[in-house]
Amino acid sequence: MKIDRDKYISHIRDNDKKISMRRIIDKVEIVSNNHSHEFTDFFDPYERLLARSILNRFMEIDYLESGGVSQAERQIIAIYPSYCNPNDIQLNIICLRISGDLEGLSHKDFLGAILNLGIKRAKIGDILVHENYTDVMVKKEIGDFLLINLEKVANRNIKVEERSLESISAVEYLYKEINKTLSSYRLDVFISSSYNLSRQESIAIIKSGNVKVNWEPINKSAKEIAVGDIISVRGYGRSILHSVEGLSKKGKIKATIRILI
Repeated sequence: MKIDRDKYISHIRDNDKKISMRRIIDKVEIVSNNHSHEFTDFFDPYERLLARSILNRFMEIDYLESGGVSQAERQIIAIYPSYCNPNDIQLNIICLRISGDLEGLSHKDFLGAILNLGIKRAKIGDILVHENYTDVMVKKEIGDFLLINLEKVANRNIKVEERSLESISAVEYLYKEINKTLSSYRLDVFISSSYNLSRQESIAIIKSGNVKVNWEPINKSAKEIAVGDIISVRGYGRSILHSVEGLSKKGKIKATIRILI
């Protein structure tokens, strides 16, 4: 079986995502020809949406998604022949639990410590920061390396051990709620209101490629967002247009915004 890759990725605009989806098609080809199982790296929700738009067009294969923990944001995709039982698929995800003096450390501290060892971001799934420990989902292929080499996080000595996926608890993320009046649903208006920036600053950030809406890279300031959309701004964090309570007397949108703490 030989697949015309351009046919299946013509709807994707982002060049980086095109490369990722070409790799998906490579795996479909391997599975179809060799009757084997293939696994992707960890994908965010937008990347998985793109992957599904391709995978659903091949009747001879099937797939499942998992991040090792319930409702994981970052998940791998297992691709296998359609005649296989999905319960027989052994996912190559493990959980590493980090313990020690972790007070005050955040998601970026744990991620940074792992990336500084030369690990690619795509090999790392969700990082679940609890009060006394942190669980990190990783591809099994890098597990032993991290068990041996991950010794410090933010210059603090830590302990790393493998834990069963069944023992992992999800994290409830904390948000700060703010009430704002928006002149429109434009992305630049939302970012300006959420982070107290000028419209010019927000437009510059968007055009520089540092903004995602529902994990999709966006570089158009005029894009309109909707209730429930998740907006990520590099250097500022993540926020959600949580709800809209109607219009003010001046016709502005009365909105509640949640900003991830």
